[in-house]
Amino acid sequence: MTDEWSAGVVTDRGGDDPPTVAEWRPVSVPGRPAAVASEGPIAYRTTVADPRTDATERALLDVRGAYDRATIWMNGTRLAAHEPHFVPARLEFDPEPENELLVVCERPETFAGVYGTDAVPDRLGTPGIWWGLEVESRPRTFLREFEARPRLGTDSMSATDADATAATAPNAITDGAGAAIDVTLEVDAGASIDDAVTLSLRPEGFRGGASMERVPVEADAGERTTVSKTIPIREPSLWWPREYGPQNRYTVRAKLGGDTVERTVGLRHVERDGDGLLVNGRRVRARGFTRLPGGDPREDVQRAVDANATLLRPRAHVPPRSFYEACDEAGVLVWQDLPASGSDLPAGRGTELAAELAREYGTHPSLAMYGVRDHPTDPYADPLGSGLLAKLAVRYRAWQTAVDRDPAAAIAEALPDEVPIVPVTGPPGTDPDAARLFPGWQYLEAGDIDWLLETYPSLGDLVGGFGAGSLADDDADPAAIPGLEPALLERGAADVAGSQREQARTLKTVAEGLRRRGCGVFAASTLRDGAPGGGMGVHTADGEPKPAAEAIAQSYEPIQAVLDGPAAPGTVGITLCNDTHEELEAVVGWRAGETTETERVGVGPLETAAAGTARIPRDADRVDLEVAVGDETVRNRYRL
Repeated sequence: MTDEWSAGVVTDRGGDDPPTVAEWRPVSVPGRPAAVASEGPIAYRTTVADPRTDATERALLDVRGAYDRATIWMNGTRLAAHEPHFVPARLEFDPEPENELLVVCERPETFAGVYGTDAVPDRLGTPGIWWGLEVESRPRTFLREFEARPRLGTDSMSATDADATAATAPNAITDGAGAAIDVTLEVDAGASIDDAVTLSLRPEGFRGGASMERVPVEADAGERTTVSKTIPIREPSLWWPREYGPQNRYTVRAKLGGDTVERTVGLRHVERDGDGLLVNGRRVRARGFTRLPGGDPREDVQRAVDANATLLRPRAHVPPRSFYEACDEAGVLVWQDLPASGSDLPAGRGTELAAELAREYGTHPSLAMYGVRDHPTDPYADPLGSGLLAKLAVRYRAWQTAVDRDPAAAIAEALPDEVPIVPVTGPPGTDPDAARLFPGWQYLEAGDIDWLLETYPSLGDLVGGFGAGSLADDDADPAAIPGLEPALLERGAADVAGSQREQARTLKTVAEGLRRRGCGVFAASTLRDGAPGGGMGVHTADGEPKPAAEAIAQSYEPIQAVLDGPAAPGTVGITLCNDTHEELEAVVGWRAGETTETERVGVGPLETAAAGTARIPRDADRVDLEVAVGDETVRNRYRL
């Protein structure tokens, strides 16, 4: 495969003929080349060699992430039109020694998701081959499609897993019935075949029983035939979110003659009730971040892990498969949105996309929830201040806001019910299934999170975004930074150090307020800025941590003591939060100025407990909390 690519804006589509391009420029693929950024279709051109070593072999083209509608030509012949971008295009072609490949990419007419908002720069939505392209040789008869879909009955768990959880999870999955992997294979027969596909199963990362089976397959030359097989797993080892158990997975390998393909899957069961998520029958606390496109997906997952997160929500976009692979390995739950944001939501197209999304990513054990529609409207686009009048204004704007929920509900019906579904994520007033809460940024003060949830208790059930923005560069123009509203920034501080300090304080106050109130699922907005100069991220666009990254990592510790309100001179309560399944006896201490005190506190599994009060003198510049449990000490810090 050559690394030499050129691209240009299409001036004439050409019908079934290759399009016309006025000027070709050198570009890098995969990527979003700035040299040809345009709203219109962009053509990408390269030359590829015949990948075959034998004339009996077949040449296949695999295009991944061709955003979002792609038309593909080889040697002047139109091979296919393809969408959406998150489903790979796998096409066969008749190769010559050298072959000219042309791929035209264009933006979607609907369902642009976050790319159609001001949360990210326009360049991130540049039509292009975002994830990769390969030309490969396959045998004359080969496995064209291979799906391995895990199935776990709600009463299935290995004896080891059951012993580990029985005391704290009486409703956990408890016996070995019902676990299996359903395998479906499409065989493309270049010649007549009367053979068998060998299926093998091996555990990944743990010791367990492997197995092997043979599935007969017959087909005439030129036919495609589908065969299926269910592989039972008698003593399944389950996949768990990080902090709650191991990330056990299974690799299924299929072999037919000289052709081999494999898939890695995990066994888990996810459901939701009024208190949050249950995974494999056990209550889990899902705390994490929304994620914007751009950047390295695996590095973003590691940033989330470093911040003690157990959840990532790709907001209104679909990330590459490498993101899911990293989440599977790390034990990070994924709240996966459709690329749907704003008021335009064609239900017919949305239903099609929902089916494609579930088919492409539904086998990943990290996939814990689907989201349909993000931010349908924003009654708080004009910022509000703080105080009693602002609270009245918040209530009035929520009261006068209305959203048509029917399209999102219709699309939600099309998604499989294997995991929970969130039809609408939005601010107060949109009747959201998951709330976007921005006290301390769009309205009120961060400490008013308690008032907000007392006024609208349902908003605390599931929170799909909260936070504040900051600058990352003193020379940046706030008005030019996507996702950062200058009027909101000025509420706190307009310089880098001040805005980052306010961002850290706001995120910490809201996150800990949600923990104190027992919110089972919540995501800070966002993990990383969408553009240089600043944004809503706790990291800059290139991944450098802001002060908010450390602050939120402290707030997200599984066992942590938190203040019951913003750190300020006076007396403030302390709450001990326990996100584990262990009953704990801890020593909680606080230090402010020259004063230090400790208190012994007991807290039950997945519960909170009062841990005394801290008396903060006027001359203190910070408050330090410590939690000692056994040999471990966890610290939390507040700057006044």
